[in-house]
Amino acid sequence: MWLLYAAGSALFAGLTSILAKCGIRKTDSTVATAVRTVVILLFSWLIVGIVGSADQISSISGETLLFLALSGAATGASWLCYFRALQLGDINKVVPIDKSSTVLTILLAVLFLQEGISAPKALAAAAIAAGILLMIEKKDVQETKGSGRGGWFLYAAGSAFFASLTSILGKIGIAGVESNLGTAIRTGVVLVMAWLMVFVTGKQKEAAKIEKKELAFICLSGIATGASWLCYYRALQEGPASVVAPIDKLSVLVTVVFSYFVFGEKLGRKAMAGLTLLTAGTVAMAIL
Repeated sequence: MWLLYAAGSALFAGLTSILAKCGIRKTDSTVATAVRTVVILLFSWLIVGIVGSADQISSISGETLLFLALSGAATGASWLCYFRALQLGDINKVVPIDKSSTVLTILLAVLFLQEGISAPKALAAAAIAAGILLMIEKKDVQETKGSGRGGWFLYAAGSAFFASLTSILGKIGIAGVESNLGTAIRTGVVLVMAWLMVFVTGKQKEAAKIEKKELAFICLSGIATGASWLCYYRALQEGPASVVAPIDKLSVLVTVVFSYFVFGEKLGRKAMAGLTLLTAGTVAMAIL
């Protein structure tokens, strides 16, 4: 069943990017992140109520809570970077860099979780890395200065780094914890972090000025993220992180398809070849 949960995570994660992009055309990305986190928190605790795991919170050890909090902090940092990158750059450019967290997650899983990796899986990871590199253009790396759209690259790279930490810390933190409850606790940490950033940057007044249409898209992206999280951490609880993480990254396919129809973004031949390699490596990682 964890394979199905991982696939569901990829589907909802792909929809998240599209919906979020629609909601941050005029709205500040930090404010949007904070608002959508409220939706995710409500969503996650609703599921906790449905499955009846809330009473287990008193039995969670301090060490587990610490790792859940650290995982939530890493998620918050990844979100803030990711949605800022989405606001500045094209989805088809931002998403591949964000998905580079797959390779780093695999390496960290081997080092810290003692999850073995065979030669075929190593080749699959290499294919994923090669695909990501093909989807990144040289000018994207160079355009990181100025007030134009180039600054998105650094934010996308930061999103990938913190996302990889999220997977490892989350895997440790949900040991012995009902997955939905663990997700809800983590979301609370993300909420505090996101709104702290809003107040630190003095953008709290902008939350009341969000256009209704963009607010709707922001809330929908929050619901999609909540669904993705619930699937992802249930998959992590039952399956190996070195396989769950790559499957989750197949959300890039969903994103590419929808970005073409919604925003008219197209991939060149080189980027398409990279996407093919990334997909093939991901599928191989899951079945080997």
